[in-house]
Amino acid sequence: MRPSLRSLLSRSSRPSRAALAAAGFLAALGGPALSAAFEFVPAPQIDLNRVYRVDTVTGEVTSCQYGLREGAVGSVGLTVCYGAGEGASAQAPSTYGLVASRHTREAGVFRVNYRTGEMSICYVQLQKEAVVCTAQAGPGAEEAAAPGRAVPSATPPQGGRP
Repeated sequence: MRPSLRSLLSRSSRPSRAALAAAGFLAALGGPALSAAFEFVPAPQIDLNRVYRVDTVTGEVTSCQYGLREGAVGSVGLTVCYGAGEGASAQAPSTYGLVASRHTREAGVFRVNYRTGEMSICYVQLQKEAVVCTAQAGPGAEEAAAPGRAVPSATPPQGGRP
């Protein structure tokens, strides 16, 4: 004959109740820490309705935007999302965020590692239908001490005289 739940509970010992209470307490503390946290930033381009998302622990970057449904008159449209492609997949665990520049024609965003100071540029590559990111980079200790650019840049100097 199987004992009822009530009889099992009434016969339970203090250690098992304490163990259950401790397990519940640890689960309550560990729950939020195990869940992913995301940060969202719109693309700075003023005529683009794209939003980027980063997993703040892994650094994985994805993006979504509004799209029109072809041939559907009166349609509300659809959400078009791009998964993590080359360089945008999970990185070493750290504390990541996204920063949009103030450049109104820029479609990409910066993925920053708040612990190391490294950055990469992420954008949607339409040919691959994925978010891609450059390799993470940051000035080294010897480069940080020297003023100016450490390596040549494809971006022309801004605001100076020609």
